Amino acid sequence: MKALFLTNEYPPNVYGGAGVHVEYLCKELSRIMDVETRSFGGAAGGNEHLVSKGFSADEKRFSGAPKNLRAVFTTLERCLDFVGTGVDANLVHCHTWYTHMAGIWAKLNYNIPLILTTHSLEPLRPWKREQLGNGYDFSCWVEKTAINMADAIIAVSEDTKKDVLKIFDVPEDKIHIIHNGIDCEEFSKKSETSLIQRFGIDFSRPYLLFVGRITRQKGIIHLVNAIPEINPELQVVLCAGAPDTPEIANEMKESVERVSANRPGIIWIREMVDKQTLIQLYSHAAVFCCPSIYEPFGIINLEAMACEVPVVGSRVGGIPEVVEHEKSGLLVDLKQMQESPFEPIDPKKFSHDLAEAVNNVTCNMNIAAGMGKNGRDRVEKIFSWKSIAAQTKTLYEKLVKAR
Repeated sequence: MKALFLTNEYPPNVYGGAGVHVEYLCKELSRIMDVETRSFGGAAGGNEHLVSKGFSADEKRFSGAPKNLRAVFTTLERCLDFVGTGVDANLVHCHTWYTHMAGIWAKLNYNIPLILTTHSLEPLRPWKREQLGNGYDFSCWVEKTAINMADAIIAVSEDTKKDVLKIFDVPEDKIHIIHNGIDCEEFSKKSETSLIQRFGIDFSRPYLLFVGRITRQKGIIHLVNAIPEINPELQVVLCAGAPDTPEIANEMKESVERVSANRPGIIWIREMVDKQTLIQLYSHAAVFCCPSIYEPFGIINLEAMACEVPVVGSRVGGIPEVVEHEKSGLLVDLKQMQESPFEPIDPKKFSHDLAEAVNNVTCNMNIAAGMGKNGRDRVEKIFSWKSIAAQTKTLYEKLVKAR
């Protein structure tokens, strides 16, 4: 049996959780079956049972279109190339809306099952209109069409399954919960600091770490606004790059400048660092903060926990399925507006509660260390890629047999 993975992100171009998921799941699946990946841009790695191909697009071709729609049209161009190259797999497995049109075409033209993994859902990311304009209506339509046509939908958390059932008219038995995972051998606490010394961190003092893109979804502005209330003994390291829009990039810049004027020890790493650098950043952090306002799962929390770092996270989406409150960290309630459910009712209170939780975790470093150990034990027992690959292959076999 052979699976065809269609994805936007794939090494060396990985910037979010979906890319991490595809990279590790494909590697683990290739130990037990044949896998081919087709991705936007370059494609690295591979072995006897894992073939990776990258597809580029001609952006000049759509130069007459509005700037915020060019990404939509180049996405469709690559989707057509994905399937126009030919398909010899037994099934197609799509990740994020960027590849869903190709998945639809593959199912219809090659008569193979279509599987979607819902890393996030477009209707729950309204801030994307800032990026795509009316193209956001198109991405929502593509996702809805693909979900309706899919033979199986993989939800990365119980909460994501509930969202799918609430938003889309699909039978519940078509949705299968298979969590994200972590490579516990690769992600583990390291003593080295050689790759992170250049950032100017004072390793004689503890630091809070944030890792993620500068996007409304990740809630980073709420964390920056919490900094004045965070214990000044804590340095704050913001490993945050790839802003969604110039507007949020400017908002982030202004917010960091404002809080830095009255508080030393704020370090903003604007690049998307490589994996080994990231592991060193996790390994020396006193606490990791995930202030997301929407997070179907949150692989970054697994990465932090694997490196024995306690986590302060918002109690949304799949985060409570990963972080055990008062055992591997603390969860902060996020009350959201009904008419605009993706912003806190009281942003100041949310920022205050984040600061309070960070201070509570780090006021006793022995307790923090114990939470870190608990987190490591949890990811080892529950979130291994070997187990996730086995569950995924079992689903594939069921679908191919039914076909």
